[in-house]
Amino acid sequence: MQPDVRFEIESIQGKVKEEFRFFKSLTNDEIEKFLNFCEFKTGLKGEHLWEEGDTDNYAVFILSGKLGIKKKTEFDKYMIVGTFAKGTVAGELCLLTDRNRSVTAVILEDVEILRLMSEDFERLISEYPMLGLKLLRHIFLVISNRLNRSTARIASIF
Repeated sequence: MQPDVRFEIESIQGKVKEEFRFFKSLTNDEIEKFLNFCEFKTGLKGEHLWEEGDTDNYAVFILSGKLGIKKKTEFDKYMIVGTFAKGTVAGELCLLTDRNRSVTAVILEDVEILRLMSEDFERLISEYPMLGLKLLRHIFLVISNRLNRSTARIASIF
């Protein structure tokens, strides 16, 4: 990952609202508050955001580019189990749990992301409970949709 790039909240605010369905339901003030808890990062194709087993706790909101999520198999090979493009969140479970990473995230196309650390997420919830509740609802909706798609894929095998 490239070092933090200083960003103007106003320049990111429009991109966030444009790329993420969830943020379209927030006011500009709420988006600005959210962005104050995030770090803007860039990454190059081939770099890893995290490795399976890592203990870091953060989620990323993808502004541009694409991530591949891969899982190590019992034969020590990796299998891509998902891809995430702009307008999606990845690593969201780490905001809610203290578990190690269960997958590796590799950059498939150069990315621009907003990184939200779990301690900043907790601070956001403490300082802006309604905004935190909206974000939690969105995260649960994302997790629910992904679980439903996974269940449907598994069922289609049988």
